[in-house]
Amino acid sequence: MSAHPKRKSYQCSVCFKAFTTNSYLNTHLKVHTGEKPYLCSFCQTGFKQRAHLVNHIRIHTGEKPFKCSLCIKDFKRNESLVNHMKVHTGEKPYYAGALGDFKDRSDLITHMRLFRRKKKYKCTVCQKEFANKPYLSIHMRLHTREKPYQCTVCFKDFARKHHLMLHERVHTGEKPFQCTVCLKDFTQKPHLVLHMRLHRKEKPYRCTECLKDFTQKPHLVLHMRVHTGEKPFQCLVCLKAFSDKSALVSHGKLHTGEKPYDCPDCSKSFIRSSHLVHHMRSHTGKKPYHCSDCGKDFQEKSNLISHMRVHTEDKPHHCSVCEKGFKYKSALVSHMRVHTGEKPYHCSLCLKDFSCKSTLVSHTRLHTGEKPYVCCKCQKSFSSSSGLVYHMKVHARNPT
Repeated sequence: MSAHPKRKSYQCSVCFKAFTTNSYLNTHLKVHTGEKPYLCSFCQTGFKQRAHLVNHIRIHTGEKPFKCSLCIKDFKRNESLVNHMKVHTGEKPYYAGALGDFKDRSDLITHMRLFRRKKKYKCTVCQKEFANKPYLSIHMRLHTREKPYQCTVCFKDFARKHHLMLHERVHTGEKPFQCTVCLKDFTQKPHLVLHMRLHRKEKPYRCTECLKDFTQKPHLVLHMRVHTGEKPFQCLVCLKAFSDKSALVSHGKLHTGEKPYDCPDCSKSFIRSSHLVHHMRSHTGKKPYHCSDCGKDFQEKSNLISHMRVHTEDKPHHCSVCEKGFKYKSALVSHMRVHTGEKPYHCSLCLKDFSCKSTLVSHTRLHTGEKPYVCCKCQKSFSSSSGLVYHMKVHARNPT
């Protein structure tokens, strides 16, 4: 049984709008009288309702009493928390027919403006339209190159005040957002939110092709290009295309010869900061990647991953012809030459061809006479490691 709607017995004498209670009518009458009896003690701004003043005060105090129970986000208003929870539940209660569903009413209204083309403010340069004037003003700075907000320390300029505020933390060292698990500090809240996913093992973005999960949406977008083959970033010099912008930027340095990352211990320079980090380990001897099975340490993560296959017997690289599996991709590449008959390595002395580089190296020693593998028992030397291994069996059979 449905409840009966309440009667609206209280009518405004000015606009004749009706209300269910006298208190609602009294609140409404302030629209006509202009009365704002609730004053902010910080900035003296007046409000018609006490609840509006309470919400406003939080702008000054920074208080955000409404906390999400699923993530670390907090909010000044309960309504904002309710809307945020729809991100977790997937609820979209606002329906617009063929236009789709929306989590909150403001999203629906904004979308309806897009659909109906109700954008009053147009850019005079590129004709792009905006729903309100502040968005247009910010957009215009792209064309004018205007950056009205300047850092007082390094004089760097910014187009938005918020970007300046974040930049100033570089100088102050301020990191106001702390992880409650490992106590790591961050300059921006979004960085903390992403970091928390590492602790929760949360990966909310899933690839629809291979079902691989990601902690960040940009990582998923980049990954999808593996499936689509899309490479939207092209080098203007050699026309080589790349799937992400950072790879294009690094590639561009090959043409310019720029190597901005210098090793402080030697004169070597690098195109990428990550290459410098890896190089520095040759000086420090640091091996940060540790095998949990045998305790062996590695300088590179990729080397640890390859090493782990010794313990797991994992062979992820399979021959498309005979289905034989290999631990390393390089081993698969060499194996494929059995099927193709390719022998890309040539001896410059006798012109004999080989399918593997290591076989060519061993063969070359027949010409040079080099025998780098020495028996520790009898000092006999060999041109290949396999020759030494076979020889050591003689000593194993005759230990005396």
